[in-house]
Amino acid sequence: MFKTFQQTLLRNYVLGSGIAVFGVGGLFIFQTLELSPLEMMLLFFIMVVSGTVMAGLELLMYRRHVAPIRLACLTDVPSQAVLQQAFDQTSRFPVLTIKRIMGPHLFGLSLPAMLLSATAIHLGWIDLPYRMIGLAALGAVLIALLHALIEFFLTYRSVEPMLLYLQGTNESLHQQPLQTTQRSLSVRTKLLVSMLVIGMLPVMLFMLASGVQLSTVEQVDAYWGWAALILVVIVGVATFSSILLYDSIKRPLGALTEGVSVIDSGTLQPISNPYSDEFGQLVTGFNHMVENVTRRETENEQLLNSLFVLFAATLDARDSYTAGHSERVAAYSVELAEALRMPAYEVELLRKSALLHDIGKIGVRDDVLLKEGRLTDDEFAQIQEHPTIGIHILNQITLPDSLQPILAGVRSHHERIDGNGYPDRLAGEAIPLFGRIMAIADAYDAMTSDRPYRQGMPIEKALAILESGRGTQWDANFVDVFVALRRQAIPA
Repeated sequence: MFKTFQQTLLRNYVLGSGIAVFGVGGLFIFQTLELSPLEMMLLFFIMVVSGTVMAGLELLMYRRHVAPIRLACLTDVPSQAVLQQAFDQTSRFPVLTIKRIMGPHLFGLSLPAMLLSATAIHLGWIDLPYRMIGLAALGAVLIALLHALIEFFLTYRSVEPMLLYLQGTNESLHQQPLQTTQRSLSVRTKLLVSMLVIGMLPVMLFMLASGVQLSTVEQVDAYWGWAALILVVIVGVATFSSILLYDSIKRPLGALTEGVSVIDSGTLQPISNPYSDEFGQLVTGFNHMVENVTRRETENEQLLNSLFVLFAATLDARDSYTAGHSERVAAYSVELAEALRMPAYEVELLRKSALLHDIGKIGVRDDVLLKEGRLTDDEFAQIQEHPTIGIHILNQITLPDSLQPILAGVRSHHERIDGNGYPDRLAGEAIPLFGRIMAIADAYDAMTSDRPYRQGMPIEKALAILESGRGTQWDANFVDVFVALRRQAIPA
């Protein structure tokens, strides 16, 4: 992978240098100036020497820039820190390319070329005025900008496979995703800078070359032929740069479009995300949506399967009273929870927990569960086992993580604030929230509902019993809220 990465960068460098330095720069030098064959050879030699110095400086900077990536790729089992550093460096590589080009262009190409040219003019080897050196320096800056722009967008394409490779390696070795900590240039910045360079660079080059040409030729007619040639080059450069810019925007948009098409076909599948600008955020949001929908579908499927198991287990339930009781306890619990301003998702979990709170009574014998008289101590001990029996039943079902909180309510709805409840003799706030709420709703419905062996007691009497047990059997604050709710519901 690292070898392919380097080969791609080398091709980009050769292409960018060929177009900017030797193509546009060479054309401006050799087509703008009237030079003898010897002068042309000398200038060509100066370009080769300066270009060699520039390439050497670029190579030194490149080796420093690529070192973290080389380490991650060539290490047998790289650590997550090494992979993260390589991922960040790869994300920065397009911007590093600009720095790697501009510095060597100015200090490796321009300065040596200016010094060698001034020496050649001084020795009389080249018949040019010294002011041409200043114009050439300005031209070198413009050529460097063109080279940097071309390689920036070419490098943007080259780093994407490496980013995906590093992400895949980290997930395979460390089971964690890599997230870039480096903010790349935004699409807005890239568009703005690119349009400025593409729009202004040709004009500035044309103005510069025109000044050089008009100061060195005597025949005005020759200028128009030269201008037409330069204009063709400018249009070609602008077109090529625009294509690169469009491609850098088109690819992430195309990936998103393809992802949406896949969803339309009924398949939920995330798309690869090697981007770190606004498109990266957009693709991340898309993938999060896919993950959430996929998770919801998985949970719903698990719940559906669980309900089949639950329905099968409840076929043996023979207490017709239990179903209505569970629904009423769920309704009272939700009413209290909403009055306590609990989050909506917790209220829904509480409702589910309340509906299942007595599921353990499936495991209690009929002669105990349906007994109309007073229970013996042994029979009451069997009744007290129903919370743990309920947990045992629900543990046979693969509940998703999001539904795990319902188990706490099923197990703890008979705990008491004073610690004398069952099955775990929890006290105070050690009792789960769902258990404290459901204990009040369960007791109230048990007191006010008709049983086969007795009539339900009046509402006020049941509320008075709740108030008498506040702080000992039930949570005092919750009792106060629940009693107020029930009294408000009593018709005037």
